[in-house]
Amino acid sequence: MTMISVNEFKNGLTIQYNNDLWRIVEFQHVKPGKGSAFVRSKLKSLRTGAVQEYTFRSTAKVETADIQTKSMQYLYNDGTSFVFMDTNTYEQLEIPEAQVEAESKYLKENMVVNVIMHEGETLGVELPNTVDLTVAQTEPNIKGDTSSGGGKPATMETGLVVNVPFFINEGDVLTINTADGTYVSRANK
Repeated sequence: MTMISVNEFKNGLTIQYNNDLWRIVEFQHVKPGKGSAFVRSKLKSLRTGAVQEYTFRSTAKVETADIQTKSMQYLYNDGTSFVFMDTNTYEQLEIPEAQVEAESKYLKENMVVNVIMHEGETLGVELPNTVDLTVAQTEPNIKGDTSSGGGKPATMETGLVVNVPFFINEGDVLTINTADGTYVSRANK
């Protein structure tokens, strides 16, 4: 394992700290008028998904974590876990539902995702920035109801509920941002 100074923090970097694996969500170097400089950071636990804020002295060093990502195809949900297949070796891997709870609303069968691992331990799933999902249920469009510029809820094929513009209908394929679950556009067919 290599040690790095907190001054070398980058968004997305994975570190080991307090007996857990953390991904840096954001950080800020602070140099007050009095006292020594420090780094304020938001870290997301790769094991629990919890986001916590930590402050480090600028002279502190932390250990980087050796994270492997493996490209795998999502096969199905068997009711208790999600099953993925390594596209090279055809080995199957089961990940408990609790570990992919947030990501499950974006997973479609046969979709290729990155599975995050550390020393043989499966930590979770890394989704692409956007996914294309089909609208399963939404209210019909009401003519002339576009002046407010608002939207309406739409339930996607995976169960995800997204606020969409009024012109979207059932059966439309939409591009959805996986970071915050928002509508991006209609998918190119």
